[in-house]
Amino acid sequence: MSAESSPKIVIVDESPIRAAILEEGLREAGYTDVVHISEMQSLLARIYGLDPDIIVIDLENPSRDVLEQMFQVSRAVRRPIAMFVDQSDAASIQASVDAGVSAYIVDGLKKERIKPILDLCVSRFNAFSKLQDELDRTKHALEERKVIDRAKGILMKMKGLTEEEAYVLMRSTAMREKKKIGEIAQSILTASELLK
Repeated sequence: MSAESSPKIVIVDESPIRAAILEEGLREAGYTDVVHISEMQSLLARIYGLDPDIIVIDLENPSRDVLEQMFQVSRAVRRPIAMFVDQSDAASIQASVDAGVSAYIVDGLKKERIKPILDLCVSRFNAFSKLQDELDRTKHALEERKVIDRAKGILMKMKGLTEEEAYVLMRSTAMREKKKIGEIAQSILTASELLK
């Protein structure tokens, strides 16, 4: 793994000894760009500032508060997160997964396991991100479809057009104005609200 291709990894760990073990394991696995954060104060801002590719969180016995802070990080930064904990309960694991933690490892701090765990973490995150993007695109397409249908209804009513004619009028206007049909439809809805 060359230095250029080595992802930037942030280790979040209050324990310098555990962090040193993790860091050594990461470097042995070929990860050269590793930064350690030991302070939990303004964690999100510090992670934003470093803009890492992967976040490794190592917690001995995570309290609810600490977990909640980690979940805020997870939701905000949209990066693969591997969380190592020494003890856990089913509720914490479920909460972590819901918050978007890509890999949750209980009692798992062994140097030789770090690389396969991170690889798994990144591939899970990428699969999840792809699904999320597809979901967002589908939602957007559905919203746009609703707007177009409502705009067609307004044109049909105001101009006495058929559904097909209303659609053709919107499409030709969109082409003429070099806009998307969804934008034209939104303009029609906005205008009709103003004219009510």
